[in-house]
Order: sequence, then structure tokens, then C-alpha cells
Amino acid sequence: MTLIKSISGIRGTIGGAVGHNLTPIDAVTFAAAYGTWIKEQRNKENYRVVVGRDARISGEMIQALVMQTLVGMGIHVIDLGLSTTPTVEIAVPMEHADGGIILTASHNPKQWNALKLLNAKGEFLNAEEGERILEIASGNSINFAEVDHLGKITRNDAYIDLHIDEVLKLKTVNTDDIKKAKFKVVVDGVNSTGGIAIPLLLERLGVEAVKLYCDPTGHFPHNPEPLKEHLTDLSQAVINHKADFGIVVDPDVDRLAFIDENGDMFGEEYTLVACADYVLGITPGNTVSNMSSTRALKDITEKHGGSYQASAVGEVNVVALMKQTNAVIGGEGNGGIIYPELHYGRDALVGVALFLSLLAEKQLSVSALKQSYPQYYMSKNKIELTEGLDVDGILEAIAEQYKTEDISTIDGVKINFENSWVHLRKSNTEPIIRIYTEAPSQQQADDLAEQIIAKIKAVANI
Repeated sequence: MTLIKSISGIRGTIGGAVGHNLTPIDAVTFAAAYGTWIKEQRNKENYRVVVGRDARISGEMIQALVMQTLVGMGIHVIDLGLSTTPTVEIAVPMEHADGGIILTASHNPKQWNALKLLNAKGEFLNAEEGERILEIASGNSINFAEVDHLGKITRNDAYIDLHIDEVLKLKTVNTDDIKKAKFKVVVDGVNSTGGIAIPLLLERLGVEAVKLYCDPTGHFPHNPEPLKEHLTDLSQAVINHKADFGIVVDPDVDRLAFIDENGDMFGEEYTLVACADYVLGITPGNTVSNMSSTRALKDITEKHGGSYQASAVGEVNVVALMKQTNAVIGGEGNGGIIYPELHYGRDALVGVALFLSLLAEKQLSVSALKQSYPQYYMSKNKIELTEGLDVDGILEAIAEQYKTEDISTIDGVKINFENSWVHLRKSNTEPIIRIYTEAPSQQQADDLAEQIIAKIKAVANI
């Protein structure tokens, strides 16, 4: 059982001991620290925070604890109930709120939950802000409101529909052509809130949706990370229903992956590549992804006359570099689309709308679309960390072994070879080292990963 406190928020497994798991006491402490931080930002009479959750079994309990803690601090709460991460992000500025909290552990299994924290723009907190909340949580500076100044909770169930309205207002979303194309798709909502939001969006776009695991019970029917090995049911359903393609999202609907008409993975790395290809064809400009993402985005961006930059891993880092470079689209290779015309956050709903617009424009099958892009193959691996392991020392030793290559240490160690690369980094959310490799063939990517893993084990003596 685990509790991870970081600048990204607090994430842990439900049950167990205080300080070692995500218990009610830990949820209250962290919510109170966030409420204190909110009050530090502006001295005003009324504070408002938007709160929503994915469909995890523990979500209702954790949300009640968080909301009532904020009420106890004199902060008014807008309760979105079952929602998505991008929906909460959009709701914060629309409500003129001071911040937002999403109760979700993203792709982690059902025993996990977390508090994702937003600022008044509906964007994730930066490292400095996250550190301040950790500092408050570990101290004794939290003050609650007196009885006449308690906050109130207001329920608002309209925001998924409002989110869809905002997506459909975008000039780049070609609703008419999508409706004419008469697409048929299968949606795997992993029994979370994507099973609510994605079919509603597709209905508005005139797309026939076959629902698979769209009942938001929180009982995930498979590992909720949208990877090939977890999506055999979706692949088979696409074939059985003779669908044009399949859509899968993670539990909080900020990651998006597609299955082609043959039941094969389009590749979560290529979600951003395809959406960027479409957007850049209409509004040429720059792009950003994190340095664990495919080189194909760089190739597509340069083909459209733009410039590509790579950021450290983490949505907040991608967003910061997007703003700095005026990127027209960006995101992460895990299927996260960030489209600033809508908002600065990963958003599967806008990703679906842009992808459908691209297919309607090109009139290609999903498999043919994939073949039209530069072909790269990735291998994503991880090594579990044991207590007392000097991870920084291990990464430094690997960097030293490859010092004659093009190396970046902005975030862990990335080694760029002529036709391939490897990126090693500590996870912010799990006790692991991630090892990502990319090469012109799957065998080359796998071989490079095995080579690096062997070197790590030799250095670490494990």
C-alpha cells in the first residue's frame, strides 16, 4: 500500500495507515493545505473551488471529505459530481473560481485515488506552488472558519454538456463533414466518466457509438491504462461491429487512444501526431510534446513549416513551453492532446473531435491514415525501485557511459542516437524508473530497451 506526496499532488491507495496510504485523514489534511494556499493567493471575501471526480469506487467518499473540508475553511464549492479532468479545468474559469480539485488517480488501478490540484486558470499547479502546499500540509498553519463563515456547496451537473458545447464551437471542428461521413465507432469508457462524456460528444456529432464498458461503476473491466495489451475486448468489438474505429480513454478522460478498423492499435503516440497534422494544416505554427514522446510529431510539424520543442515530462511543463513558444497544439505521447484554443489541459474530448474532423477531411481509413505518417516504434518499460536505491547516481552513471552521444538531462537522462533514442527518468507518481525507447522498428526499440535495462541493473547491482 502506498502514499505519494509530490508537487503533482497527493496519490495513494485507499485504506491502511495514516501517512502511509490515502486515508480520510490524509485527504482532509491535503484539502485543507490546498484551501490555505487558495486563500494566500488573494485576500477577498468569498472563495470558490470547483470539485469533480472520476467513477472510482472511493471517489464519492474522498470527494465528500474534500468538499466538507473546504466548507470548513469558509470556501464555497461547486460540485460537478461525476466529471472528467478536462471538464473541471474548463469549469474553473467559467465559474470565475479560485481553483479546482479533481479526485482521480488517472490510469492507476481501482484501489488508487488522488487529488489533482488546479489554479484559478484551471491549469495544474507549478513546482513552486506544489511545494508550498506540501509545506502547509506538514506544518501547523491551517485555520478553519468560524461557524457564521462556513462555505456552501452548490451542485452543477451541466458541465459535461457545457464542455461539449465549447468543443463544438471550435472553428477547427468540422461538424457538418463529420455528420456527413456517418462514422460508426466503439467506445471503451473503462466504466468511468469517459463512458458518459464520449458517447454524448459523439451523439452531438452524428456519430453512431457502440458502448463498451460505459457504465460508470468504477469497477474497471481491465487495467485502465489505454495500452495494447489491455484492449483486446475493444479490438474484437471493432471487428465484430464492423466499426470505422475504436476509442478508449483513461478513467479521468485526459488520455485518448484509437483502434483501427482491423482491430489494431493506431498507437497512443500517434493520437497527438494525427490531431497536430490536422490543426497545423489549418493554422500553421509550433508544437510541443514531452521528451518521452515520438519523433513523428517533430517530423509532421516541420513538414507544415513549424518548429517543434520538447519539454520535461509533466503536463505543467508541456503547457509552460507551449506558452513560451506560442504552440498551436501540443501534449504528451500518452494520448494527451492540449489545444490552447479550448484550454491548456489534456483533453480527450477535443482530441476525438479533431480526429474525426481529420478523418472526414482526408476520407481515409484509420489504418491508411497511420501509414501516411513517419513510422516509429516505442518500447515502454519500467524498473521497480527498492528502498535505499540511489536513482540519481544510477542515471548519472548511465549518462557517463554514453557521454559521446547527444544527451539531455532536463528531465532524467535522454540519449539521442542518429535513428533512435532512450529516455530514463524517475516517475513523479509511482516508485519506479521509466525506460522509454524509440527506433525505426519494434525489434530495434525492444533491443535498445533491453540493453539499457541490463546496464541499469549492472550499475545498481540488482
